Amino acid sequence: MYETIQSVHSYLAYIVLALLFLAVANALTGWFGNRVFNLSKDFRLSLFALILSHIQLVVGLILFFSSPNGLKAIQTLGMGGLNAPSRLLAVEHPFINIIAIVLITIGWSRHKKFMEGKKKFKSIAIFYGLGLLCILSRIPWGQWFN
Repeated sequence: MYETIQSVHSYLAYIVLALLFLAVANALTGWFGNRVFNLSKDFRLSLFALILSHIQLVVGLILFFSSPNGLKAIQTLGMGGLNAPSRLLAVEHPFINIIAIVLITIGWSRHKKFMEGKKKFKSIAIFYGLGLLCILSRIPWGQWFN
């Protein structure tokens, strides 16, 4: 079961990263191009990125609590006993990604308060972009490319 959850988490990560990148690129072009916020395209793209990033977080939390590299590693070795790759998986990756999802959620919540398209795009571009950068900073790249 652990391997299945890990596979889902890994493959879903590609989809989430692609959607977040598209949402940020779309918001930046809308913000700087002074486009009207389109409910059928802009709204749905941002909403899909939000929903899938939350699903990814839930799958990641399930993985964290069932993984030998997550909570069990911290309980067994203690914080001082973790080497750099273990610390990345057990502490840094989950913590930073929770912060990233919070940023994305803030961007979504803020965009709903504005009526102007430029402000909506700005909110999504900034907060989704910061969330994307946080996620990219803590991906275990060594495991992804092996």
